Amino acid sequence: MIFVTVGTELPFDRMVRPIDEWAKTRGEGVVFAQVGPSTYRPQHIEWVKFLETVDCRAKIAAADVVIAHAGMGTILTALEMGKPILVMPRKAELGEVRSNHQVATAEKLLAQGKVNVAMDEHELLARLDLLHALPSPERIQQHAPHELLRKLSRFIELGVNDAGSDFGPAVIEEAHEVAGVGPGARR
Repeated sequence: MIFVTVGTELPFDRMVRPIDEWAKTRGEGVVFAQVGPSTYRPQHIEWVKFLETVDCRAKIAAADVVIAHAGMGTILTALEMGKPILVMPRKAELGEVRSNHQVATAEKLLAQGKVNVAMDEHELLARLDLLHALPSPERIQQHAPHELLRKLSRFIELGVNDAGSDFGPAVIEEAHEVAGVGPGARR
């Protein structure tokens, strides 16, 4: 099953429409979409406007692949479950979101090999025929490592890291290393 989700806050017809059209002519298997407050009503895939969190997690768990906006909740859940994910970021210049944070998220996670990205509907259509070849990502933990939480708590309480220095690039690098993201991440 292919699970498609656009999140709950804003419509994302630019992503839903090409998936629906693809399913009409070339789609393989079941496609189920959570389309949010979209105005477009899919004709060739199963869909609902909204899903409760527990139901969304169940759909991701049952999916062979996830296609989503570049929302962190969906991305983290797919990575936690080891599901291949293709993200298409919303764009501020198209009025789909207030800033281009989803573009930045998609680019950063693509560079880390965590997600596959289609930057627009044309790239999305090109990648839909290749969904079966998407690699499964390395699973992430559901919760942050205890060591990272301890260090963040210390900083929040005292404004310093374990060495007694204030928050700076070295602390950020250390947090990335402990969390398993970014350059020098512990694996």
